[in-house]
Amino acid sequence: MSAMTLSALIEPLAKRLQDAGVAFGHGTLNAFDEAAWLVLWRLGLPLDTELDTLSHPPITPEQLEACKALIEERIATRKPAAYLTREAWLQGVSFYVDERAIVPRSLIAEVLADGTIDAWLSEHTRHVLDLCTGNGSLAVLAALAWPEVRVTGADISDDALAVAAINNERHGVQDRVKLVHSDGLASLPGPFDLILCNPPYVCQASMDVLPAEYRAEPELALAGGTDGMDFVRQLLRDAPARMSENAVLVLEIGHECEHFEAAFPNLEVVWLETSAGDDQVLLITREALFSL
Repeated sequence: MSAMTLSALIEPLAKRLQDAGVAFGHGTLNAFDEAAWLVLWRLGLPLDTELDTLSHPPITPEQLEACKALIEERIATRKPAAYLTREAWLQGVSFYVDERAIVPRSLIAEVLADGTIDAWLSEHTRHVLDLCTGNGSLAVLAALAWPEVRVTGADISDDALAVAAINNERHGVQDRVKLVHSDGLASLPGPFDLILCNPPYVCQASMDVLPAEYRAEPELALAGGTDGMDFVRQLLRDAPARMSENAVLVLEIGHECEHFEAAFPNLEVVWLETSAGDDQVLLITREALFSL
């Protein structure tokens, strides 16, 4: 077939996604980026490939049909693209993912990467817990960021922990990241110097209207009860006993800021700036938790 830019290939496929009304938010925010991701993956090209030049090998009719088929699979199944490609990216790091675990997209990754929480850490920060670890991405990122620390990645889902084990091996951190089955903090005596937690926090009203792409993920990783705070309430009650003296808890609560503040009106927290705003990730000291 005649040479075409990748953009020219992607644009009609993006329109197909747009017209089909698929939902985004699992690594991309719009139809063009989603189509580009799927096309580049199907063609075996890096995600940073230039889309507006003809420098890539000519696209064969068979490749074009394969790209179209993948777009149609995305529409028909309503699965997030990451479940189709078996890969998700967080802070530029590639992770394996499948339907056994939520697609990694935690904003906590940003505050690990940009040093936002470094002021609350010290040379005594040695043991990090990633609670609700899912596919293990935050545990891996913590291990990569701080080579001197030990990390525990914990989850109630054995399926998710199996995916996390794949990512430990993939990034060579299996000797420093221990994976533990635990219902909340029940099997985690600590003490921990830093707890990271992206818990199930979606309130019931939001769960009731989730697009199909989000319903394709394990409900256990999303549903947080009527106000989204069921898991968080138990966590904040149990955490101080598992924290070292100067430890801090970094918690993601997404769009549930109003419910969080209603549930914990007197709790002193530090809201952390992220690309999604300053009302979705917060930091709590051990001392502040004793006020509950």
